[in-house]
Amino acid sequence: MRAYLGLGSNVGDRWAHLRDAVHSLEGLGPVRLSNVYETDPVGGPPGQGSYLNLVVELDTDASARELLGICHRLESAAGRVRHERWGPRTLDVDILWMEAGPVDEPDLQVPHPRMSERRFVMAPLAELAPDLVPPDWQDRAEGRVSVVGSLWPSRGAGAAPGPPR
Repeated sequence: MRAYLGLGSNVGDRWAHLRDAVHSLEGLGPVRLSNVYETDPVGGPPGQGSYLNLVVELDTDASARELLGICHRLESAAGRVRHERWGPRTLDVDILWMEAGPVDEPDLQVPHPRMSERRFVMAPLAELAPDLVPPDWQDRAEGRVSVVGSLWPSRGAGAAPGPPR
């Protein structure tokens, strides 16, 4: 089953937090990666540093609930502490979309309810799954994004991960 996760980091070694999370996700099944984007924070307290964001495509048999547990474990492994909503974080992992269909529970909504409003989600998602993004997404999504590279530059965006170079 195809699933998409959004990953972001704006505290500490942002590249390492993203690489470590992607390495862990490889255990779930095949993965593909978007480019990495540097983005301004959206919401939250003023004075935060910029984020590095990417989208990961998974081929997994995990349910949405199981995938949410995996997301929380990845965040904990990166030392994330939840002090304030939309505050700075070592790692944020969100389920964006799952082929299994929508989920609407108090603590889990898939597709992610705000993904189409966020350029830092839509730009990398459009690289991997143009079929999931509406043609006018750029008119509706907020924020500034710029491509800053790939977690594995020798492989390029969309490639399966390999060892960092």
